Amino acid sequence: MGKYNFDSIIDRSHSDAIKYCELNKWFDCDNLLPMWIADMDFTVCPEITEALQQRISHRIYGYASVPDDFFPTIAGWLQRRHNFTATPDEMTYIPGIVKGIGFVINRFCKPGDKIVIQPPVYHPFRRLVESNGCVALNNPLIRRDDNYEMDLDGLEEIVRREHPRMMILCNPHNPIGIQWSRETLARVADICAAEGVIVVSDEIHGDLMLNGEPHIPYLSVSDNARRTGIMLGAPSKTFNVPGLVSSWCVIKDKALRDNFFDWMENNEFNAPTCFATIGTIAAYNHGEEWLSEALDYIQANIDHAAGEIERISDGRIKVYRPQASFLIWLDCRGLGLDHDRLNEFFVKEAHLALNDGAMFGTEGEGFMRMNVATPRSVIDESLARIAAALERHPAEA
Repeated sequence: MGKYNFDSIIDRSHSDAIKYCELNKWFDCDNLLPMWIADMDFTVCPEITEALQQRISHRIYGYASVPDDFFPTIAGWLQRRHNFTATPDEMTYIPGIVKGIGFVINRFCKPGDKIVIQPPVYHPFRRLVESNGCVALNNPLIRRDDNYEMDLDGLEEIVRREHPRMMILCNPHNPIGIQWSRETLARVADICAAEGVIVVSDEIHGDLMLNGEPHIPYLSVSDNARRTGIMLGAPSKTFNVPGLVSSWCVIKDKALRDNFFDWMENNEFNAPTCFATIGTIAAYNHGEEWLSEALDYIQANIDHAAGEIERISDGRIKVYRPQASFLIWLDCRGLGLDHDRLNEFFVKEAHLALNDGAMFGTEGEGFMRMNVATPRSVIDESLARIAAALERHPAEA
């Protein structure tokens, strides 16, 4: 029995949580069990709550400077958890990873520039590229029987032929949960550095490595990675605090860093709220024991959900087990349903809100993404709903 209770069900329905309060908006139905948006249904580490409550009790929330220990605390976390050295002067605050990628695109790209993405991948990447007038170049992952791999030869050809300005890397890769190997990341760095391509590495799931596997920060793999790389991370996924809006950016190359950090400061994009800094410092200084137990609980949920889904579907749904994060990637093509019917099956028959795999690119059609960072009883209820839906439609599904 651990110190923390992850089995408690907390009513989030009146907390403005997108996961619960926007079901009707996104699914045209509100009687669904929400297993979609990538936040956890667990209460946060108590020290985070205590630190925020202590500040709230002051009852004055005026303009606040950045605490002296904010960036050293982030640096300490990166060193302890990932054996990665970053100094405070190599860091800046950003108000969220997606916004940070948008800032990088705005600073370094002009309309018409090309940016490489690797679908199936986190869907805001494409939206950020196209909404800023740039062109998304697809380098799809290669799907093998039991996992995916990066198409490095394809990447090299795209970079050589298309001369992109930038590549957006997802490390670990969402929605599949792959931690790219050091060798793969080094090859990416070599390919991109040869043509002066900036690599923006989204590492928001890096703290959520499972089974004791190490996270490999992109900037740690080679001089070429450090020369052209911009690394983004946050405590938000790790400690279930996305509402605090606290993320950070590390750039090793001085010219690249000065260019971006000066632009951030000139536009006042680099100023965190007092609650962002307080929550971040508390999480990184006091949250490791909570995180360790949360990861054990999530891994047990993954093993349970994956095994049961494959059993009750007679193998027609294949589960990709992640190396990192609390999201499982369901290959539902064995059900024999087209895209619209597959979504209808989960929403109308199983009464579950999952992420449609097609939102991550056409390569995700026939797949669904399921969030298992929730109490075990909720996992069991979702499994029962899938089983019942399959029983009602055995011929079709």
